[in-house]
Amino acid sequence: MKLKGIQMTANQSSEMIDLKLDRKDFVSDQEVRWCPGCGDYSILAQMQKMVPNLGVPRENFVFISGIGCSSRFPYYMNTYGFHSIHGRAPAVATGVKLANPDLKVFVVTGDGDGLSIGGNHLIHAIRRNVDLNIILFNNRIYGLTKGQFSPTSEMGKKTKSTPYGSIDNPINPLCVAIAAEATFVARAIDIDTKHLGETLERAANHRGTSFVEVYQNCNIFNDGAFNDFTERTKRADQVLYLEDGKPMRFGKDLEKGIAIQGFSPEVVEIGENYSIEDLLIHNESLSEPTLAYLLTRLHFPEFPVPVGVFRNVEKPEYSDLCRDQIHAAQEKEGKGNLEKLLNSGDTWTVS
Repeated sequence: MKLKGIQMTANQSSEMIDLKLDRKDFVSDQEVRWCPGCGDYSILAQMQKMVPNLGVPRENFVFISGIGCSSRFPYYMNTYGFHSIHGRAPAVATGVKLANPDLKVFVVTGDGDGLSIGGNHLIHAIRRNVDLNIILFNNRIYGLTKGQFSPTSEMGKKTKSTPYGSIDNPINPLCVAIAAEATFVARAIDIDTKHLGETLERAANHRGTSFVEVYQNCNIFNDGAFNDFTERTKRADQVLYLEDGKPMRFGKDLEKGIAIQGFSPEVVEIGENYSIEDLLIHNESLSEPTLAYLLTRLHFPEFPVPVGVFRNVEKPEYSDLCRDQIHAAQEKEGKGNLEKLLNSGDTWTVS
């Protein structure tokens, strides 16, 4: 096996190799088949730039997807990958991680794939805290099937499947992740590339399930869905960048902030009536997810849109627990015998 000019044998430990990887090593030879101008290109570029920083051999990366525009992602990463079935990527990824805990496993999904047919799989992967990096592309539309409303489409959304406007209450992906006790939760924006790359890297370095929602523009079927707060000229006044240990401030001159009155957040002007000391301080490592959940409930246009890391805590990881349990059982009862197990208990002969 050859890695950036270094010849390796199968028995050599990858830890002994001085990895010198860059973005080009993770660009596959496949033609990227997304619509011109799609936000997916930005996410792909930042992922390819970020993964060499992790110090992981290329053969230890696996990208797993379900069905949808975002789910073409594994073809474009020069790593191992699995384009699985609709909504089942978290289940497939869990199996991969349990079979080989040394792998760096990414799940790439969309708001349709991950939150409709795949919602159950997503919740249970998160609650188990499997060491997976789940990236959910949210464009609030079904793009691959040509423009039907999705679980995150806003109320009143007119689409090919809701010609009179959607009457479904939309799912908030981060609320779902927090409710499922996700140990790492974050949000980024496709066109804010520097912040997106930093967020993906923090998620990838987390041990346990990391869940990142990326606001991603579908310029064919839902163009401009996030323009009111993502455009460069509006971003400072409409986006709240979360920084651990710092007051929640926003605005061109950081003249506004988030304060708490009773149990409710409110936007305040820093000046005569409010000082920086009155503002909420972000703490992403709180064991209780109450603050993180509150932040997921800040909806535009009443509030700025929070982006960055909402929650980052440590809990036992699922594949570690599984491996420990197996080792404990083997020490107590031996390795066992599969044939003996299959023939134990009640058996029947069918003729």
